[in-house]
Amino acid sequence: MRQVPEIARPRLDDVLDFARYKAEGRKISIVTAYDAWSARLVARSNVDAILVGDSAAMVMHGHDTTVAATVELMAMHTRAVAGAAPDTFVIADMPFLSFRKGIAEAMTAVGALMSSGAQAVKLEGVDGHEDVISHIIGSGVPVMGHIGLTPQSVNAFGGFRVQGRSDTAAVRLLREAHALESLGCFSIVLECVPADLGASITSELTIPTIGIGAGAGTDGQVLVLQDLWGVDTTHTPRFVRRYIDGECLLTDALNRYAADVKEARFPSPEESYS
Repeated sequence: MRQVPEIARPRLDDVLDFARYKAEGRKISIVTAYDAWSARLVARSNVDAILVGDSAAMVMHGHDTTVAATVELMAMHTRAVAGAAPDTFVIADMPFLSFRKGIAEAMTAVGALMSSGAQAVKLEGVDGHEDVISHIIGSGVPVMGHIGLTPQSVNAFGGFRVQGRSDTAAVRLLREAHALESLGCFSIVLECVPADLGASITSELTIPTIGIGAGAGTDGQVLVLQDLWGVDTTHTPRFVRRYIDGECLLTDALNRYAADVKEARFPSPEESYS
């Protein structure tokens, strides 16, 4: 059996390392994972952290948007990931409306995610739930912000569209970024914004920015694991880089297995019990 090569372990051990990485000019690499087997592979890699994204609703459960994700669903996926990658920093998404029903319900959701193994939570937007963000952080839970294209607001945006292209929209996003920093967020995801705006916001903040479709001027990047592995080619956003043609590789393996079964080449005597 081919051995997994020895590689350096991630050195992003806790939430304080995010600020340290930015101060040292070190880029932060994050990928999504939703289950134990994929989290185990990420944990063996040089990737710094795992995001248990509400994109699980789309990637793992076939929904058209992230709106279908629930607290129970996110807690289940977080538990699987955290259990398989105990030494990797894990951030869990707070799903649609879970932080818009008031502090009490938001904290119930936070409790479910943190008790499932997350070390931080991520939530979208800032306007209208500043008090919730402040309360979560004041309760000792690290919060990652998320602005730009916030997928939970896809219906308000009229689809998955680039944000911040107009001067007015750019000013609004910069204001939101500063607001999240002031509230105490340890990092902010910038999704689908022009590269120059991503770089501008990054330069004005003391906390790191994590880009996804926000150019190379951010402090780090996050990608959906299935996208970078190339195992789901039904829709490939412009910002995705496919590092392998996983769809082809895996389909070829299935076809070779099917052929071996049909031609009675599998199982061999060595793969059978006497």
